[in-house]
Amino acid sequence: MSLLSPILRRRSRSHAHVTGLPNTVRPGDHGVRRSVRLFRLFLDEQTDPDRFYAGLAEDAVHQVADHCELPGSMVIDVGGGAGYFTAAFRARGARCYLFEPDRGELASRGEAPGGAVVADGYWLPVRDGCADVSFSSNVLEHVQDPVGLIDEMVRTTRPGGLIYLSFTNWYSPWGGHEMSPWHYLGSGFAERRYVRLHRRLPKNRVGTSLFRIHIGPVLRQLRSRDDVEFVDARPRYYPRWCRVLLHVPGLREIVSWNLLLILRRRG
Repeated sequence: MSLLSPILRRRSRSHAHVTGLPNTVRPGDHGVRRSVRLFRLFLDEQTDPDRFYAGLAEDAVHQVADHCELPGSMVIDVGGGAGYFTAAFRARGARCYLFEPDRGELASRGEAPGGAVVADGYWLPVRDGCADVSFSSNVLEHVQDPVGLIDEMVRTTRPGGLIYLSFTNWYSPWGGHEMSPWHYLGSGFAERRYVRLHRRLPKNRVGTSLFRIHIGPVLRQLRSRDDVEFVDARPRYYPRWCRVLLHVPGLREIVSWNLLLILRRRG
């Protein structure tokens, strides 16, 4: 019996999997062509979100697969929204469970993915060390206590397992999300401009559902921990050689766009 089955019987609903993942990733593709492809997908985020998020999910799962065997592995998708990442992990043969606190996000595509659990990332309803991979994509900037979320992801990962984290840092060109790039002039100005233009509040409001997070403090906090070690750290959407940008304080906060961290849980 699965370690999650008692929880899933109580809390999940039976729904179809997210399908139709595009073939956007090629084995060994970490160069400029991949970055161009992701940028083109990004341009379609507002008009064709399914294509964008499915392509991004496939790319992220490919990044995880570079460092572990996914078939048969246990993966926890923390804050995975409508289930694009969960679907991509399952397509690779992993047993992936989605934990998302927002019921609206779960059902944003009409139906939540099968086996989804409504749960807060600070208190995941799973035992210590149950996951081979604990995965979180673009969630840290949406929580008030990112260290608390990282603590929980480490707790749920087995010794030797992987923790995948990515987030959009505040000073990146997309740091203000739908209010970008006007967040550079202050969050208050950016929100007022958005309201004037769209006649509604933005989905991501600074201090409520969007928080200022910076690369330097996150790297320092993780380096100070004795329960994880770095496997990879680089700007998520750029070629591998661009990891050198993370060694330049200040510049990294602006040009990185999105930080990718892959950690390994120490025994």
